[in-house]
Amino acid sequence: MQRIRYSRYLKSIIVLLDLMVIASIFIFFFLSRNENLKYNQETWYQNLFSLALLFLFWMLLSGRTKIYNIPRNLTYTLFLERLLIHFLLFIIGVLLIGKVSYNVFFNSDIYWLSFYLFFFIFLAKSLIYFGIKYFRSLGINHRNVMFLSENSSTEVLKNILKERRDYGYKIFDYKNSEIKAEELIDFWKTNGIHTLFIPTENIYNEKQEREIFRLAEANKVHISLIPSIVQNNFFLYDIGYIQTQPVLNQAKYPLDYHSNFLLKRTFDVIFSVIVLVGICSWLFPIIAILIRSSSKGPVFFIQERYGFHEEVFRCIKFRTMVVNDESSTKTTSENDSRITKIGKFLRKTSLDEMPQFLNVLKGEMSIVGPRPHMLAVDDYYKPKIGRYSLRSMVSPGITGLAQVNGLRGDAGDVEVEMNKRVLADAFYVRNWSFLLDLVIILKTILLVVGGDKNAK
Repeated sequence: MQRIRYSRYLKSIIVLLDLMVIASIFIFFFLSRNENLKYNQETWYQNLFSLALLFLFWMLLSGRTKIYNIPRNLTYTLFLERLLIHFLLFIIGVLLIGKVSYNVFFNSDIYWLSFYLFFFIFLAKSLIYFGIKYFRSLGINHRNVMFLSENSSTEVLKNILKERRDYGYKIFDYKNSEIKAEELIDFWKTNGIHTLFIPTENIYNEKQEREIFRLAEANKVHISLIPSIVQNNFFLYDIGYIQTQPVLNQAKYPLDYHSNFLLKRTFDVIFSVIVLVGICSWLFPIIAILIRSSSKGPVFFIQERYGFHEEVFRCIKFRTMVVNDESSTKTTSENDSRITKIGKFLRKTSLDEMPQFLNVLKGEMSIVGPRPHMLAVDDYYKPKIGRYSLRSMVSPGITGLAQVNGLRGDAGDVEVEMNKRVLADAFYVRNWSFLLDLVIILKTILLVVGGDKNAK
């Protein structure tokens, strides 16, 4: 229904810009190292074919690495991961072509060539990525969307779309809960609706649902289904095929593969040893003295938490509160009187989490993963949020995707914020990558240095 004037051309423009950067870098290196061939017309004809071969190779790779599939909610982390994998495969391909063909065009100084190529491709694509985000936040290149049969699931999505203006969604409210074909079609045409969001659990019967889908198809309105917040079936299965028959197979997550688990565990051990020896060896005594001088009680606060596959472990933290009987049952509130002065600083900088590197060495935690909650909090939310148990499919982390994005689950509308936090944890479990861990660690370091405004 909504006329898309720019999006269909945007991808073509991005592809052309990438190919121009590749051509410019390769031609520059070829000319700078082969001055005597600068005016040799035959050599240029030969190398035009080489350049066309490079373009073809780049485009064939893009179908596999999906660097030109840029959905509105694509994170910069996943964007960089795709770009890095694509670039590495491209350079390996260029090396192999150069070895086989002995073509001068492919045998430039590959190290400097790779550096310049990556730098300019990275720069160009990053500028495009953030440029698109910026223009969408201004209301340019937006999608007109609407919701039908709103519930707790749509409330979370609506909240996200309103907060993230850079996704480029403009929400139109449809007040009539009854489905009247003429009114619905008129609403679509008047507001230029592109996408209709409808929850899988809604107030409509089977006949009404079929009518909605028929009207949407006839009027070229896209439909997106929103899984129920209280069910997790959509997160437990992946669609597969036996010949042409679709079947739902139990999902296998990235860290279920032993190679990925081994890579993550090796990094956890090495990183923890470096931090414990290089930083904690002198920082721990200082923090311990400050804690003991500010209030009576032990230096460390040890509390049982759920870990991998919901096994209970003893999580170690620096004590940030006065000793009290509610520490295992009551969550932290704004301006909590139990928090000491030094405790407030430790929480703001996340230094109270530093002893958890010992939990990492013991194999009870990971550097990055869903943050472990108090047992009482887990037991409360587990029956309320269906995908909650998905968090335990990986080891809990000292830091996590939810935390670096300000999703702590204990501010504002607590139910909505906790749902958003669990969604972030579920996303991490299903989309883990080593690069994603590195980005989360970098963001965490920046939060530690600058202070986390969401910390209590």
